[in-house]
Amino acid sequence: MLRLHDTATGEVKPLRLRTPGAVSLYVCGPTVYDAPHLGHGRFSLVFDVLRRYLLFTGLEVTYVSNITDIEDKIIERAAREGMETSDLTARYEQVWWDAMEALGVLAPDEAPHATAYVPRMVELIEDLVGRGAAYETDDGVYLSVRDVPGYGLLAHQPLDSLRAGARVEANEEKRSPLDFVLWKKARPGEPTWDSPWGPGRPGWHTECVVMSLDLLGDGFDLHGGAIDLIFPHHENERAQAVAVGREFARHWVHNGWVTVDGEKMSKSTGNFTSLDDLLGRSDARAYRLLVLRSHYRSPIEVTPDTVAQAEAGLARLDELARRFGLADPLADGPVVAAVDGAVDGAVVAAVDGAVDGAVDGAVDGPGLGATDAAAVERFRSRMDDDLDTPGALATLFDLTRQANAAADAGDEEGARRAASTVALLCGALGLRLRGPGTAGVVLDEETAALVRARDRARAERSWVEADRLRDELVGGGWLVEDGPDGTRVRRP
Repeated sequence: MLRLHDTATGEVKPLRLRTPGAVSLYVCGPTVYDAPHLGHGRFSLVFDVLRRYLLFTGLEVTYVSNITDIEDKIIERAAREGMETSDLTARYEQVWWDAMEALGVLAPDEAPHATAYVPRMVELIEDLVGRGAAYETDDGVYLSVRDVPGYGLLAHQPLDSLRAGARVEANEEKRSPLDFVLWKKARPGEPTWDSPWGPGRPGWHTECVVMSLDLLGDGFDLHGGAIDLIFPHHENERAQAVAVGREFARHWVHNGWVTVDGEKMSKSTGNFTSLDDLLGRSDARAYRLLVLRSHYRSPIEVTPDTVAQAEAGLARLDELARRFGLADPLADGPVVAAVDGAVDGAVVAAVDGAVDGAVDGAVDGPGLGATDAAAVERFRSRMDDDLDTPGALATLFDLTRQANAAADAGDEEGARRAASTVALLCGALGLRLRGPGTAGVVLDEETAALVRARDRARAERSWVEADRLRDELVGGGWLVEDGPDGTRVRRP
């Protein structure tokens, strides 16, 4: 059974599902006013891995991640650039989806836009005002946090402590410095919507609570995001649901920082690095492997050295794929357990011991043949322990060594089983394999040996030898391509 750290309780506990066999998951998405940075990439990869693993264990997953397309930063940037907010958000939303595609992140089942939900936000605010939990001032409508039972649950601080540390603001009408805005009354030049309090726009904290409850319903299973959203954003989302008597998320999961020289990466500190910067200089898969090498709640350092280490790990996996003629396990979609109603286009693999009522079955890789059931169980044991991806990777690379050693010793069956298991587990983690040419091409041992020899020659900067080996491959009827993952060959 999958056990995850719950931010609300501070404990690692089983993920108890509202509906057996199905997971409802909401992850706060981007505010689309700039290019995404590495922190955005990390949370997207963390929750993509979680989603893929849930599918791998046989669970149905409904994954919702929003697009914030109205917010202070959007308005400020649009004004600075002299353009409409809708044009700005359309531009950067496309940048976001392009980056997610490059990272191999599955598209959400639902990607609601905040602007489409403003009328429902107004309804929620009206309900809060009617209950006496919110009040109007000259500049907007605010939630009174002192009227919310358990405020401070996610921050793990009592209300008095939070109030003592709150920033003092100029608005003297606020009853407490912790009270947060639900509705901002119109200012000149800003987009506005009608409301009982006059034209204006919603506050950021109101957006996700409305969208998540609308699309996933009360008591949805899991709410996730980066650690910087715990307080005040997620605390304030929860507060609104509690104040109107709605059951909100049952489990809260947050990932750690991306750091540069030990400091959190962010635009405000000036150490911002865009995903495009990284993807333009390295194999996009390297960032996924780098994220997997650290526990999701721990900080990760992204440097040329750590990226190079991840690329070296990819090279080992790709060499295995070339040696054994392994097709990319993700070529036809995510790897899911063999259950009825599997995701359209997904690669189906029967998985033993599936979670919470999913169908059991023999372990058989997607088009790979027999795999190592004991190794799959070791992998699942690590993943079930609070998504221990470093431990899961250890299993994967142990299998890589076993496959090569078995092949060298002439144990063809054992080598193939270990290699097929590597491909299956890579698929579970969303790691693509770049093997022999196009998917489905199987190299004979002689050709695979030439490819490996050429990669070694290139690594040693033996260019004459690398060229000789290229000519030999071409003479054998192969088209030869060079890439960041090494030599690739395919038939004309």
